[in-house]
Amino acid sequence: MPTLNKLGGVKDDSPRTASLTRLRIALTIFFALDGFIFAGWVVRIPAVKEQTGASASTLGLALLGVSAGAVITMMLTGRLCRRFGSHPVTVVSAVLLALSVALPPLTHSALALGLVLLAFGAAYGGINVAMNSAAVDLVAALHRPVMPSFHAAFSLGGMLGAGLGGLVAGHVSPTRHLLALTVIGLLVTAAVGPTLLRHDAPTAQDDSSRIRSEPASASERPAGRVRGLVLVFGLIALCTAYGEGALADWGALHLEEDLHAHPGVAAAGYSCFALAMTIGRISGTTLLERLGRTRTLVFGGATGAAGMLLGSLAPTVWLALLGFAVTGLGLANIFPVAVERAGALAGPTGVAAASTLGYGGMLLGPPMIGFMADWFSLPTALTSVAVLAGVAALIGFATRRAAVT
Repeated sequence: MPTLNKLGGVKDDSPRTASLTRLRIALTIFFALDGFIFAGWVVRIPAVKEQTGASASTLGLALLGVSAGAVITMMLTGRLCRRFGSHPVTVVSAVLLALSVALPPLTHSALALGLVLLAFGAAYGGINVAMNSAAVDLVAALHRPVMPSFHAAFSLGGMLGAGLGGLVAGHVSPTRHLLALTVIGLLVTAAVGPTLLRHDAPTAQDDSSRIRSEPASASERPAGRVRGLVLVFGLIALCTAYGEGALADWGALHLEEDLHAHPGVAAAGYSCFALAMTIGRISGTTLLERLGRTRTLVFGGATGAAGMLLGSLAPTVWLALLGFAVTGLGLANIFPVAVERAGALAGPTGVAAASTLGYGGMLLGPPMIGFMADWFSLPTALTSVAVLAGVAALIGFATRRAAVT
């Protein structure tokens, strides 16, 4: 597996460099748009819960629709990317995501909510596989570990979407709010999409100066070993995606119902998490170049576990917000590293496999946390995020030799 720390920069070819720069900007905007739309939905979950009259467990089952739709379409999206290219699939998925986000506030039962969230999740899963596949190709062409910067854009978009949602939560209905997100999503896609459609996915084939003293590439590895390593990175992605999904779906409810926070403050909980994750991912390239993947994974998982214990068990709103922020810093770079490595090993198929396992964590998270909240309490249920963050750190440490050799 090529090491991230020893990769050089892209060749000084002005037309190629300009093309790669335009692609990087366009992909960054799509990552930000994805986070913005998703966060705009999650901060309105309490209002939609009240509208549908759902209990914690039935809401968890309805929220299962997002993850189920995502997981169902991810492997299909990998095949579509191989056939049509990751750039057109990204643009089409962005259109579907923008259209489907307006549907949840139109429902008045948990069953109807679950069905429309299935469509929303399908679009969400499609755009995540497609744009991550495009990002893996761009990372290979740039020869720098810039994958965290794309996920930083996703987190920044999530922070802005959550912040906007917190501001309008008490003044604008969920229907008008999410319809506005549809309009914004379609306008951004119309403005940026042509850049992706005009350019094919870049390759690094013309860079003959690449160091060949590195470990064997994916094509030189036994197929079984490649699948095993993809599975390892997928399991790491699963553990951390569980935490991201838990905070997105249940963080605001925890602050509002358990700690009696104002709805605006409760919505800001996810914004704190997203801001911390953005900061962590902005510095992710530097961390990977200086610490390497293993230490980044291990330190990140341990930090995320400590932060979530504080966030779930803190007796005050402000300590819980601090815990959410620490969790964001810890989990920031784990998922991007896992997906990028899986993509480097097996292309769109690797991205789809790791993403499917990762969003399997989101598939497991909403109903499990909902049921645990009914059986015990929501704070106790949220400690499962800390447990899985610790598991991700242990897997990263235990497989450190396999990941290198």
